[in-house]
Amino acid sequence: MKLPPDSQARPALAPGHELVGLGVAAIDTPALVVDLDAMERNLTRMAEFAKKHGMRWRPHAKLHKSAALARLQMQAGAVGVCVQKTAEAELLATGGVHNIYISNEVIAPAKLERVAALAQWLRGASGRLAIAVDSMQGVQRLATAMANLPETGTSIDVFVEIDVGQGRCGVAPGTPAVALAQEIDQHPALVFAGLQAYHGGAQHLRTALERREAIARAVAAVTQTRQQIEAAGIPVALVTGAGTGTFALEAASGIYGELQPGSFLFMDADYAQNERDPAQPQFEHALFVKTDVISTSAGHVVCDAGHKSHAIDSGLPRVHELHGGAALTYSNGGDEHGIIHATALGGRLPALGETLWLIPGHCDPTVNLHDRLIGVRGGLEHGTVERVIRVDARGALT
Repeated sequence: MKLPPDSQARPALAPGHELVGLGVAAIDTPALVVDLDAMERNLTRMAEFAKKHGMRWRPHAKLHKSAALARLQMQAGAVGVCVQKTAEAELLATGGVHNIYISNEVIAPAKLERVAALAQWLRGASGRLAIAVDSMQGVQRLATAMANLPETGTSIDVFVEIDVGQGRCGVAPGTPAVALAQEIDQHPALVFAGLQAYHGGAQHLRTALERREAIARAVAAVTQTRQQIEAAGIPVALVTGAGTGTFALEAASGIYGELQPGSFLFMDADYAQNERDPAQPQFEHALFVKTDVISTSAGHVVCDAGHKSHAIDSGLPRVHELHGGAALTYSNGGDEHGIIHATALGGRLPALGETLWLIPGHCDPTVNLHDRLIGVRGGLEHGTVERVIRVDARGALT
C-alpha cells in the first residue's frame, strides 16, 4: 500500500480557537480543561498569602509549561517562575517571560552553552536567569560556558542546592555547600544567589504533623548551612524552596525568603489526599479531563480517556462529582479507555454519550500530554470556552 505524502496523511491539529465563545458541550473528548474561575481564585489566594507573609513567590512553571500562564502569575505578583529544563526556559523566554530560575542541575557542556546564551539574551531583554548547582564540576563548566560568550558583561545567578530530605539532587548541608559557594565566588560571571532547599517528598506526606516534622528538619539543615557559609565571609541573600504541600511552613520558618509552589494553580487528586494545614489557603480543583462514555455494559461503562490523556504516576484519576452526582470510580482500561464503576452496589452508571470530568492524579505530567488547555468560564456544566492556552513547552525535556 502506498502511503500519502506527510502533508496529506492527516489534517493539521486544530488550534482550538474555534471553540472560543461556545459552550462546554462543543469541546471534543478527551480534552484537558481548566476551570478559569477556580484557577484565578487559587492564584489570588496564593498572591494574598505571599503578600501577607512578606514572601517572594516564584511558582513552578513546569506545572503548566505555558508562557501565557507564567505571565499571568507574574502580573499577580510573582517575581518570576521556576523551570526544570533548559528548553522550558528557552521557550518561556521567547514567550515574554524574562525572570526565570532553572531550579535544577545542568552538566552537559552543550546544554550549558544554551544556558549561557539564554542568560545573555535575557540580559538584553532586561531580564534575569538563575540556575542551581550541586557539584564543583557543574560550577566550573558553567563558568566556562559564561566565559565563552562572545560579549562580556553577562552574569548568572547561581543557587547551591542542598539535600534537605528529598534524597535526589543537592549536596549535603554544611561544609560541602560552603565549598561550592566559595567556588562560585571565584568566577566573575557567576553570582552566588543563595540556597536552593526544596523537599519534594514532604509535599505528599499525608498528615500535617508529618509535613511539619519534615520541614522542621529541613529548616535546621538550611539554618546550619547558611550560618557556615556566612561565617566563611559569603552573604546568603536568599533561601528558596517550598511546594504546594508545605509552603506555609517555609514561610513561617524565618529562613526561607522565596516560595516555589506550582500545583496550587490547578491541584490534583494526589494533593487532595493530604490532610489540610489550616495555615495554608484552601485551593480548588481547576484542572479536568473531559471525557465521554463510549460503551456500556451491565456492570460498568467505558470512557474515551485512557493513560494517554492523564499521567498515572501518582495514581489513577478521580471522577469528579458534580452537585452530589453518582459516586463513580475510574479503573485501568489501557491507553485509550477508562473503565467506570459505580461506587455503591447497584449505583447509577452514566449513560452512553454522557460526559464525565476526571481529576488527574498528577497535574504536571498530565499537562505535558496535551498541546493545549481549554479555559472555561462559568463552570463545567454550563460554562463557555473563553480562551485556549497553548502548552508552549510540551515535550521540552532537554
